[in-house]
Order: sequence, then structure tokens, then C-alpha cells
Amino acid sequence: MGNKHSLGCCYYNVSPQPQRKVNDASERRVLEAHEPCRAESTTNLQHISEREPEDWQSDPSLHPKAETIFMERSRAAIHEGLERRRSQLQLHDRGTLKKSNSCSTIYVDESTVCQPNLKNTIKCVTLAIYYHIKNRQSDRQMDIFDEKLHPLSKDGVSNDYCRYNPDHRQVYKFVRTLFNAAQLTAECAIITLIYLERLLTYAEIDITPGNWKRVVLGAILLASKVWDDQAVWNVDYCQILKDITVEDMNELERHFLEMLQFNINIPSSVYAKYYFDLRTLAEANEMNFPAEPLTKEKATKLEAMSRVCEDKLASDILRANLKRSASMDNVNISRRSIAILS
Repeated sequence: MGNKHSLGCCYYNVSPQPQRKVNDASERRVLEAHEPCRAESTTNLQHISEREPEDWQSDPSLHPKAETIFMERSRAAIHEGLERRRSQLQLHDRGTLKKSNSCSTIYVDESTVCQPNLKNTIKCVTLAIYYHIKNRQSDRQMDIFDEKLHPLSKDGVSNDYCRYNPDHRQVYKFVRTLFNAAQLTAECAIITLIYLERLLTYAEIDITPGNWKRVVLGAILLASKVWDDQAVWNVDYCQILKDITVEDMNELERHFLEMLQFNINIPSSVYAKYYFDLRTLAEANEMNFPAEPLTKEKATKLEAMSRVCEDKLASDILRANLKRSASMDNVNISRRSIAILS
């Protein structure tokens, strides 16, 4: 599975059948009447990525307006965190003099929806997974994800392993190890969370202390293959997790795909929704994305990008004016620099 062609298709080589000679005029008319219907049914056949379930509007992994599950389960913590930060700012501002910034330093946030920061994105995604486990609504799970039945190490797990929730640091350490060893990107972390919530919706299970590692591993495995053109093979993950077999990895991937009903399509609007929801979760938990000073090199790149956008806008205006009138007298395109370096 690659980034552009994530789903395969089957091809059947069927030898052509000899055409039967139609002698009856009435039979010929019937066949001619049904010929357009057969052509229309072939051309209107939807691709598998465009076939949406009936309840897709309530699925956060498909509909851009549906609330993400991790935001719903962490709403109380988010509200508490924002209120705590608001009160801290009020205490800080009370009785202090506000200083004006007299220098020309510009601070920018390096994390964007197109190029998110890797470390902070993994922290936010693992925090969302932590709230999934902590505020789960049930203990429903499947045997393929049960770590007692399919341990990730030879030592296995203790009998009371499923009774205690892992903390955020445990989840972060597990995910961070996989991402570092496989050299995965921050975008892959966001897609991992989307597939994870799609699994909870389709399979009607929850992430529990006894299955969270295998559920997360299956989501990472699938996300890396869908997002990266040069994906990490299953045998490579066996080099990271020494005690797991390739057969187990293949079985885990197969079950994960079946539970998703082979729907691995992610709209860009859904991806952006998850990104900004993760930033909201980070802000409430004082995990803000750090802002760094704008250097001359970065400002030069920013100015170059702005000029590319200006040129595209100018060409669009020019084409629009040419469509309205063949005369060039009224075409007036002004250029101005967006970024000024001192």
C-alpha cells in the first residue's frame, strides 16, 4: 500500500464469448433498449474510497464536523486546564506593569498543519490515547488485540495487567520508540489516531490496559504503509519488538484492515480537524508548541513563498480580466513585499 494507490483491485481475464446472432426484430429492440442502462451502470460505479456508510455523518474519522472521540472523553480535563491557565494569567497580570517590546524580533510557530512538529505531535497523540484508556466507556475488546493471548515480549504480562491504567509517560515511551526506530513522521502520528478512532467506531471496542499496545501497534503499522511511499515492512517492526513474529504482525494487520472494512481513506478536512483538536488538547495541558525567533534564512524562505502566491494571484486576476474584456487598458496589477527584512 502506498500513499497514492492505497487500495488494490482485482483483474479477471475472461475470454470473450461469441456473439449470438439475433434474428427476431422484437428481441433486437429489447436488447437495444437495455444497452444504455448497462453502459450507465458501468460508468457510474463508485470507487471503494467514495462509498460512505449510512452513518458516516456521526463518524469523526470520516466527517469533518463530527466531534473527535478523544475530545469528547477529555472535555472535562480540557475545561479544567483552560480555567487553570486563565486564572494563572489573571494572577500574573494583577499588580504588574506591562512592558512593550521595543525590538524587532518576530516569533513564529514552527508547527503547521502541513509540517507538524514531531515530538509535540507524538505527545499530543499519546495524550489522546491516554484519555481514551482512562475515560473508556466499557472493557470490550477482541482476542487479536489482547496482550495476554498475544504478548509483545517473551516475559508476557502479569495477571493484573489489565486492572491498572498506564500513565501518559508509558504510552509516550512506547509510541516514541516505534517512531524513532522506524523513522516515521509527525503526519503519520495523526493518521494513527484517526485509524484508531475509526477502529473503535467500526469494531465497537474500547482501548483498555490489556490491549492498548497492540491496538496502537496495528494503527501505526497501517498508517505508516498508507502515508509513506517507502513504508516500513512488517519484518522491520520485528527488529524493533524482538519477541514478536512476522506471522503475528501479518495477522494483526489483516484483522485491523478487516475491522476498518478496508476503508483507509482520510479526507484532508478530517486530517485538519484532528490536528487542531490536538493543539487544543495540548494547550489545555500546558503542552504548547514552542515559538522560535524568525531568522533571516526563514524570513527569506517566507518571502519567497509569499511571492509565489502573489504571482499565482496575479496570473489568476490577469486571466479573469482577459475573459471579461479583450482590452488590456484596465488591467492593473500592483506588487508589494509581504515580508520586510531589517
